[in-house]
Amino acid sequence: MPDGTVSAMPTLARFYGIRVRMRWREHPPPHFHVEYQGHKASIEIESLEIIRGRLPKRARVLVLEWAMQHRGEIRQAWNSVQNRQSPPTIEPLD
Repeated sequence: MPDGTVSAMPTLARFYGIRVRMRWREHPPPHFHVEYQGHKASIEIESLEIIRGRLPKRARVLVLEWAMQHRGEIRQAWNSVQNRQSPPTIEPLD
């Protein structure tokens, strides 16, 4: 964590009750974490496949739509957290 005052998992976006986050200096492959109504999943950035956990179908569809729209920004966020820099907030799905 950069200075000890920032969340262990910065939030990149929130929409429709879904929270998208990344951990500092996370292990490969590049991925992001999703939380929705007690469900948790990790999604690989390049393939957009769930690599751990599960999400209800509707939440999964929304997250994948958001990720396709913002893949470049998600990659930039991954690079930021790997370098211990705060990632930018990404626009939610509307």
